[in-house]
Amino acid sequence: MTAAETLTASLEDYLEAIFHIIAEKQAVRPKDIATRLKVSSSSVTGALRSLADRELINYAPYDVISLTPAGTVAAKDVVRRHEVLSDFFVKVLAVDECDADKAACQMEHSIPKIILERFIQFAEFIEVCPRGGSKWIAGFGYHCDHDDTRENCERCISATLEDVKRRRRQGGPKAMTAVKLKDLKPGQRGKVLKVNAREGANKRMVEMGVTPGAVVEVKRVAPLGDPIDIKVKGYHLSMRKDEADGIEIEVL
Repeated sequence: MTAAETLTASLEDYLEAIFHIIAEKQAVRPKDIATRLKVSSSSVTGALRSLADRELINYAPYDVISLTPAGTVAAKDVVRRHEVLSDFFVKVLAVDECDADKAACQMEHSIPKIILERFIQFAEFIEVCPRGGSKWIAGFGYHCDHDDTRENCERCISATLEDVKRRRRQGGPKAMTAVKLKDLKPGQRGKVLKVNAREGANKRMVEMGVTPGAVVEVKRVAPLGDPIDIKVKGYHLSMRKDEADGIEIEVL
C-alpha cells in the first residue's frame, strides 16, 4: 500500500489545498493553507508533518511548501475526484454550484474508482446521446423545480426524432461540420471525431484519453494560443497547439 493510499480524508483536503494554492500563487506557506481550510496553525503544522513523513510534500519550518512527484500524483487524483463529482452534480443533476461543491467535498474521499469512472461515462453519454444534451438536462432541472408532468414528453420525443432524421439525411456525424480543437474557445465542449497525428503523438493522445467519442472541454488558452489546457475524462491536460490542430471536434 502506497503512502497516498493511507491518507485520511483530512490529509487529502490538505493535499488538495496545497495543489490549488500552488496553481494560484506558485508558493505555499502554512498561513495560506490555514486561511483556505479555515483551520488553526497548529492543525496545519501537524498535517504538514504527516504529509512530509509520507514523502508527499517538501516541508521545513519557515520555508515554502512544495509537492513531491508522488504528492503531485496524489493531489491530482483528489482534485479529479472532486471535479468529476461536482461537474456531474451541476451538468447532469442541475444542482446549484455551491451545493455541488460542498457535496463533492464530502464524497470525494470515499468514492470507489469504478463508480467514479461510471459517473464520467454517464456524463459523456448524456452529452452525446440525441435524447440527452444540454436541453435534456435543462428539462430535468425544470422538472425538479416545478414538479413537471409528462405532457411535454411527446413533443420532446418528436423533436428528438426529427433531429436524428436530419442528421441521417446529412450523412450522420461525419457529415457534420468539424472544427479543430485549437479553434475552440475556453468553456466550449465537443466530441472527438478524429485524431490526425504522427504515430508517436497519436500514442500520447490515446494515453491522455483523447480518442474518438471522448468529450473534451477547453479550460484555457495561453495568450499566443499555445499551450491549450483541456479537460477530458476528469483530467486536466496541457496540449501543444500543433497537437490540437490535428484533432477534429464536433461542437456540443
